[in-house]
Amino acid sequence: MASGAKDSDPSLGYLTRKETEVKLPRPTRVKNKTPAPVQITAEQILREARERQEAEIRPPKQKITDPTELADYRLRKRKEFEDLIRRVRWNTSVWIKYAQWEESQKDFNRARSVWERALEVDYRNHTLWLKYAEVEMKNKFINHARNVWDRAVTLLPRVDQLWYKYIHMEEMLGNVAGARQVFERWMSWMPDQQGWLSYIKFELRYNEIERARGIFERFVQCHPKVGAWIRYAKFEMKNGEIAKARNCYERAVEKLAEDEEAEQLFVAFAEFEERCKETERARCIYKFALDHIPKGRAEDLYRKFVAFEKQFGDREGIEDAIVGKRRFQYEEEVRKNPLNYDTWFDYIRLEESVGDKERIREVYERAIANVPPAAEKRYWQRYIYLWINYALYEELDAGDMERTRDVYRECLMLIPHNKFSFAKMWLLAAQFEIRQLNLKAARQILGNAIGKAPKDKIFKKYIEIELQLGNIDRCRKLYEKYLEWSPENCYAWSKYAELERSLCETERARAIFELAIAQPALDMPELLWKAYIDFEISEAEFERTRQLYERLLDRTKHLKVWISYAKFEATAIREDLQGDNEQEFLHEQKQQCLERARRGI
Repeated sequence: MASGAKDSDPSLGYLTRKETEVKLPRPTRVKNKTPAPVQITAEQILREARERQEAEIRPPKQKITDPTELADYRLRKRKEFEDLIRRVRWNTSVWIKYAQWEESQKDFNRARSVWERALEVDYRNHTLWLKYAEVEMKNKFINHARNVWDRAVTLLPRVDQLWYKYIHMEEMLGNVAGARQVFERWMSWMPDQQGWLSYIKFELRYNEIERARGIFERFVQCHPKVGAWIRYAKFEMKNGEIAKARNCYERAVEKLAEDEEAEQLFVAFAEFEERCKETERARCIYKFALDHIPKGRAEDLYRKFVAFEKQFGDREGIEDAIVGKRRFQYEEEVRKNPLNYDTWFDYIRLEESVGDKERIREVYERAIANVPPAAEKRYWQRYIYLWINYALYEELDAGDMERTRDVYRECLMLIPHNKFSFAKMWLLAAQFEIRQLNLKAARQILGNAIGKAPKDKIFKKYIEIELQLGNIDRCRKLYEKYLEWSPENCYAWSKYAELERSLCETERARAIFELAIAQPALDMPELLWKAYIDFEISEAEFERTRQLYERLLDRTKHLKVWISYAKFEATAIREDLQGDNEQEFLHEQKQQCLERARRGI
C-alpha cells in the first residue's frame, strides 16, 4: 500500500503510470500471405456495403384531412418558429422562412405581420425589404408592394438596388409617370453616375429627347467629370446636334482643362472634330492640349496626335511634330536634372535618328559638360559612356578621325587618375589608334595608362597586342612591369612562364617559377605550384618534380597535396631507359615509385 502511494502521481489523479498506460491490441500476424484464389475488387466491396446499408429513416408523410388537424399543424409550426425566433432573434433567415411559410398557408396578414416584426429587428437589412416586396408583387398586392418600396427607399435611400426594383415594378405596370416620379425622388439624393445614366436610358426608351437632355444638364452639374461631359456630347452627336455637341465639349474644356483626366477630354474633342471633317480644328485642339497638359499625362494624347498627322498631314509636318515634341520633353527633363545621364542618352539617340550633325555634336558637348560633382567612381560610371558614345559617333557615323582623337584625349585628361580610372577608356583610345595604323600612338597611350593608372586589363591587353605583333622583348618588359606592380599576381607569373615555355626557353620559365614561389605573398599559390609541377612533369623532370613536392609539403600538409604527390609517384616511370637490363630496371623503378606513393599516403 505504501509503495502504491509512493508511485502515484498527483498530476495523473494519484494514479500510477502503469494504470494510465494505453494498452493497444496486439497486431495480428498474417500467417498465409499467398493471394486468395478468388480476388475481390474495391468496387465489389463498396457495392456490397451499399446493398447491406439500412434504409434511411424518414418521418411519415402526414395527410391533413380536416380543419382541426390543419389548425393543430399550424399551431405547432408557429410555436416552433416562435421558439426559434426567441432563441435567435437576430437571424434573418429564420424570419424569412417564417414569413414564407405563412405565405404558403395563404395567410397573408400573418405573413405581413412577420415581415413587419423582422423589420423592427433590423430595418437596415435591405434583403428583408427585397423579399417582403417580392412576396407582395408575386401575389399581386400592388399597392402593398408600392407601400413597401416607398418605405424602403425612404429609410435606405443609398441602397441603389431598392430604387432599381421599385422603378422596374412601376415600369412593368406601365406606370411611366410613377416611375419618373421615383427617379426624381432618387435624383434628389444625388446618386452615382450609373443612377443618372439609368434615368437617361429610361427617358430615351420612351423617346423623350428633351427630357433626357435636361437630365444630362443636371447630370454634368452633379458629376462634373470628364466622362460625364463626353457622354453628354456623344448623346448630342448621336441625335445629329453637332453644334450642341461642340458646345458641350467647349464648356467641358473651360471647366476641366486642368483636371487629371483632361487628356481623355481633349482626345474625344479632337476625334469629334475629325468625324466632322474639321481637321484644322482638330489640329488646334491637339496643339492646345499638348501645351497645357503635363508631359507625364499626355502619352495617349501624343500618340493620337501623331496618328492624326500621319493621316491628315504631310511628311515634314509629321516628323517635325514627333521630333519637336520629344525634343521639348527632353529639354524639360535635362533642365530639371542635368545630371540625369539616362535622359541625355535618350536625347542623343533622338538627335542621331534625325541626323543633324551639328545638333548632335551640340547635345553631346552639353551632355559631357555636366561633370559629376564628386570624384567617386560610382558617380562617373554612367557619365563615362557619354564620352564613349561621342567618340564612337565621331569615328563611325561622322567619320572625323581628328575629332575622335580629340574626344579620347579630352576624356583621358578629365578623369582623375590619382583617385580612380577607367581601363576601358585607355583601351578604346589605343584600339582606335591601332585601327588608324598608328602603332606608336597606341603604345604611347598604353604606356601612359600603365604609368598613371596600372590595371590588370591594361597589362593583359597590351601584352596581347605585342604578342600578336611578335615583339617578344616588349612582352617580357611588360610582364616585368606587370610583376613589379603586382608581385602577388599568380596569373601574371603563370602567363609569363607559359610565354617562355612556348618559346622553348625552359630555363627562363623555370627561373620565373622559382621567383614566383619565392614571393612572400601570393593571391592563389596553389594554382602557381600546380602550374610549376605540371611544367616539370611535361618536361619529364621527375626528380625536380619530387623536389617540388617535397618543398611544397614543407610549406603545407594539405591532404590534396599528399594525394597529388602519391598519384604522381604511382605514375612516374622513366621512359628513356635503354639497354639489355631495361625490363629489370623498369620493374625496379616501378617498385620504388610504388613505395614512395605508399609512403606519401
